[in-house]
Amino acid sequence: MVRFDWGDLKFFLAIARTGRLTAAARVLRVDHATVSRRLRALELALDAKLFEHHPQGYRLTAAGERLLAAAEVMETTALQVESALSGTDAALTGTVRIGAPDGFGTWFLARRLGALLVRHPHLTVQLVPLPRVFSLAKREADIVVTIDPPDAARTDVRRLTDYTLSFYGSRDYLAAHPTIATTADLRDHRVVGYVPDLLFTDTLAYLGDFGVPEGLRFECASVIGQIEAVRAGLGVGVLHDFVAQADPSLVRVLPQTITRTYWIVADVDVLKIARVREVFEFVVDAVAAERFVYG
Repeated sequence: MVRFDWGDLKFFLAIARTGRLTAAARVLRVDHATVSRRLRALELALDAKLFEHHPQGYRLTAAGERLLAAAEVMETTALQVESALSGTDAALTGTVRIGAPDGFGTWFLARRLGALLVRHPHLTVQLVPLPRVFSLAKREADIVVTIDPPDAARTDVRRLTDYTLSFYGSRDYLAAHPTIATTADLRDHRVVGYVPDLLFTDTLAYLGDFGVPEGLRFECASVIGQIEAVRAGLGVGVLHDFVAQADPSLVRVLPQTITRTYWIVADVDVLKIARVREVFEFVVDAVAAERFVYG
């Protein structure tokens, strides 16, 4: 058996976690050919086939499953080594990726991260505000803000804050359409909301909580698109109070509110790395300084 390159395990893990060479290449910031070449080199060195190639992607073989367990132990050890040494330099360097819901990431976090980067100019922060679930196990992010409390093992989980949502419409829209006094009145209006079968969590099924009757809809998978639709007068919708209350073009139309919660989570070993810990605590402090709940 040829002696294998330890660095090839990084490519193996990326393929195992993403299921595709192209996705692994994006994660590792290399080209597709490099990932394929490093996988072939590892399989040759170990004299074992590690993946079966299916139309749906790459699936681990029995040998690949055994290697995955060992490779993840090695990865954790490498993280522990980095965390032990990362506090020895005054300046923080490297990259930290934050996965967050699109509303929180775009409206709240993006504009506040500048203060962190002024403090640590050699640090790179990747903010990924998307309506999806991020996997810490697959290293899709170092830090995740979520609206569902995670139950993964070996994670540091903190409750960031509750936040409220209410029904809003634009001033121009409300002036041109029938008055909304109760949820029953929404039958006379187009309601803006999510695409139901594309919800990544039932926590976002707001309309049922308000008891919204069946009727006309405009559905958008992104909350950013929803607020733009409400601003443009396409209808009325459930929006985050911490965003809508700051927009003079929007008016709250019903007294009811619903409450959801933001959580922040990171792998306990990854969180020991100084740059990750610094970003994690910055987000916690930034949220604590702002208002998210409205009556």
